[in-house]
Amino acid sequence: MTTDVTIIGAGLGGLTLARVLHVHGIPATVYEAEASPTDRAQGGMLDVHDHNGRLALEAADLMDEFRSLVLEGREAMRILDRDGTVLLDQPDDGTGGRPEVMRGELRRILLDSLPAGTVRWGHKARGTRALGEGRHEVTFTDGTTVVTSLLVGADGAWSRVRPLLSDATPEYTGRSFVETYLFDADTRHPATAKAVGGGSLLALAPGKGIQTHRESGGTLHTYVALTEPQEWFAAIDFADAAVATARIAQEFDGWAPELTALITDSDTAPVLRTLHALPIGHRWDRAPGVTLVGDAAHLSAPNGEGANLALYDGAELGKALAAHPDDIEAALTEYEQAMFPRGTEAATDGTRLHELMFGDNAPHGLFTAIPGDERTP
Repeated sequence: MTTDVTIIGAGLGGLTLARVLHVHGIPATVYEAEASPTDRAQGGMLDVHDHNGRLALEAADLMDEFRSLVLEGREAMRILDRDGTVLLDQPDDGTGGRPEVMRGELRRILLDSLPAGTVRWGHKARGTRALGEGRHEVTFTDGTTVVTSLLVGADGAWSRVRPLLSDATPEYTGRSFVETYLFDADTRHPATAKAVGGGSLLALAPGKGIQTHRESGGTLHTYVALTEPQEWFAAIDFADAAVATARIAQEFDGWAPELTALITDSDTAPVLRTLHALPIGHRWDRAPGVTLVGDAAHLSAPNGEGANLALYDGAELGKALAAHPDDIEAALTEYEQAMFPRGTEAATDGTRLHELMFGDNAPHGLFTAIPGDERTP
């Protein structure tokens, strides 16, 4: 394959694409806005699914490295009512098929697997334009440009590559998360650590919830969900940690103290994470020389599939290009025709999951949706 491959974004999707191409002897260049691999925290835990994320890592020939990252026991899950009543206590018996790893560590093994110089750090895309005959120009904020015969947007929700293919823009879902952390929780917050258990905790009610993962070293990483308009959050001064914490905690008055401690006792300032999504079923007509992977293509509300789809998109696109080195358009068509329906299916399932988690029947809607033989009282 002689076509130059330019990837915008060094997230999981872009790096997996670059790695799978490298496995097949195809060079690529990745441009990333961040200044270095350690410029920004990469988020918390993610569960890698057997039917997509794992297959991507197999295609990338990184399974041994991946296995070394798995945090044992983290597939356990508990669902609690607001008063702390345990509705579901599902242990990790090793058969779950969704091993948990730290997202930053997964990104690290992908970066380490690429030839030196593959990622060009400190290159934030400002805009793109078509030059004709499948060629595109990317302009970066420092004024530099690059021209390429194959451009892949792996640049997330607010992709600068997407406008080449689609007029769609992400819209607010009506819900936001507020992120908090408790460190060394088993020693400093034993009641809360016990409530969370060995894996994840979901404490839910209509329109709101507390979702926590037990990470490494006794860290409890929480996303507090609230179904409110953006204006509601804009009225909170998140620059004042104490004020913001108190305001968010107010929405959980009367909840069990071991649960509200995940908000009130946070060792970090609360961080607002607004949730946006592209229209379900987002797709575009084939345009020569350009495509999208991951959130750039099918952003949806968090449902456990986003990172896995990014990994899988990157791997599938890499495999298609390797299979059709002399016919890039055939490769892009093959990739997109399979990617569109899986993105739609994941977004549809995610909408249903959010309704079970935060709808009028929460938390019982989610609890009853889990087959009885999978529940452990």
